[in-house]
Amino acid sequence: MALLVGCSSSKQDEDKTKGWSASKFYTEARAELADGNYDKAAKLFEQLESRYPFGRYAQQAQLELIYVYYKKGETEQTLAAADRFIRLHPNHPNVDYAQYLKGLAKFIDDRSIFKLVSSQDPTERDPKSARESFEALKVLVTRYPQSKYAEDAAARMTYLVNSMASGEIHVARYYFRRGAYVAVVNRAKYALTNFPQAPANEEGLALMVRAYNEMGMTDLREDTLRVLEKNFPASKYLEGRDTNPAWWMFWKLI
Repeated sequence: MALLVGCSSSKQDEDKTKGWSASKFYTEARAELADGNYDKAAKLFEQLESRYPFGRYAQQAQLELIYVYYKKGETEQTLAAADRFIRLHPNHPNVDYAQYLKGLAKFIDDRSIFKLVSSQDPTERDPKSARESFEALKVLVTRYPQSKYAEDAAARMTYLVNSMASGEIHVARYYFRRGAYVAVVNRAKYALTNFPQAPANEEGLALMVRAYNEMGMTDLREDTLRVLEKNFPASKYLEGRDTNPAWWMFWKLI
């Protein structure tokens, strides 16, 4: 019975759009999109492209579908649709928009990942979404610097850089609590090398000083301390250094 109902519904939808022109499909799809009916909008855009695969309406439907998939939270479909549009229409005046949505799709994934920091083992988190979002937005800013989306893309890139650096330092702090001092140094160095302007590097350098001290590597401790003093002269981690030669032992890093 359910099968019969499903078949009947599909037939009704097909009958409803039978004989529609490309412009009719587009107008109806846009109306559904404006009302927030993303499932219906997606279906109509897909039907438009299927029945009228050539011409400006088909191109516009492909572009609109990227946005619809994005609003539905369908990351993989958003990326696939964006890549397809960019490949088929590299000189389209709105190709920058397709690239922008490609970056946003993974950016939303990344925001979800970093909201879980407090409830997830930091060593188990994968910053892949953040990196992919950053790379997609970087392409937009590099290839289309005059795009109206470039400024927002650049701001999101800064957020992603700071988030990825903070993630690395979060993991370094995790390792410090467990006495894995070599891992602390490696994580902090990775953040310093790959995200040199990130604010989280202040704590990263401080963690390295503590880790080197715990391992008895005084020369490396002093070298790192000088880097901390040069780059963050007003750092809270330097407070008390003039009155207590071993003030780092009392830093509240964890």
